[in-house]
Amino acid sequence: MKIVSISEDKKFEKRIAVTPDVAKKYINLGFELSLPENYGAHLGINDNVFKDVGVIILKDEKELINNSDLIIQLGLLADEKLSLIKEGQSIVGIFNPYNNKEKIENLIKKKINLFSLELLPRITRAQSMDILSSQANLAGYKAVIESFAKFEKAIPMMMTAAGTIPAAKVLVVGAGVAGLQAIATAKRMGAIVFATDVRMTSKEQVESLGGKFLTVEGAENLETEGGYAKEASEDFKKKQEELLSETLKKIDIVICTALIPGKKAPVIIKENMINVMQAGSVIYDLAAIQGGNTAFTEVDKIIDKGGVRIIGETNILNKLPISASSLYAKNVFNFVVNLYDKENKKININLEDEIIEKTLIK
Repeated sequence: MKIVSISEDKKFEKRIAVTPDVAKKYINLGFELSLPENYGAHLGINDNVFKDVGVIILKDEKELINNSDLIIQLGLLADEKLSLIKEGQSIVGIFNPYNNKEKIENLIKKKINLFSLELLPRITRAQSMDILSSQANLAGYKAVIESFAKFEKAIPMMMTAAGTIPAAKVLVVGAGVAGLQAIATAKRMGAIVFATDVRMTSKEQVESLGGKFLTVEGAENLETEGGYAKEASEDFKKKQEELLSETLKKIDIVICTALIPGKKAPVIIKENMINVMQAGSVIYDLAAIQGGNTAFTEVDKIIDKGGVRIIGETNILNKLPISASSLYAKNVFNFVVNLYDKENKKININLEDEIIEKTLIK
């Protein structure tokens, strides 16, 4: 069975879906794996490293696509490459149905199997395939590093003969995987950390990392059966707004991570809240690509509002592409192993398997 991965547009995506160590695992399982020339060159991975583990390197990406059974990617391919994919072929990646509805509908009409890994169910068996967790961990860490670099004061408390510098105060909005890693990273660097989330189960996790959990009075637990956040009621949003407005007066750095799968990101930090923040404060919005958690977030821009800088990026993981690629490639390999019928050497779309049923876009 033939697996390929096509080079992503490096302007938007520096991660790769197949690393040399994972390539070896595919080949040991009996797959034929082909990659384009210079697939990992931008990460310092020479073609010979792939060749040494048995990967076939080809110049022609059209040939790669035409001869494949399964295509492994980060995101959707460019239109001219998508047009080459034929009925019965399968693609695995992160396809963001919220932003790519029309393209996805056209692929489904062509009877192409699309497995979008951000739709994985939160079950024990799927943990080794959970790309959201592995990538969000790195994103939460890097968001703290990036925002601290933009903040023009020291982070930990420092006591000197000339006086004391107070510790920076950090608020993490959304205590999922990215948020929890942001809390842990900020705490390790000496900040005082607060956090808020619509899921009450997050309280214990936040406190175990040394953060202070901000609870909305009479809060409802807004968590789906799958473990994701769901949309809050208007009453909850109003109470949360009041709590945040008061808290933000004393906060130096905000890390926004709140996302609802498949929907526009909720706007949590409103204009009136930003107006009460101190000049010099920084907001890093990890939800920027889905609209952002603040009223002013713009993708790939730093917006200054009264001295408060709001940072949004298309893909923060482009700043950690080697680590992110390593984890992503392992997640995808585990997914493909579950999808593969070893005995008959083919893809087995078993819709009774919850992992396959949830990730297959229909």
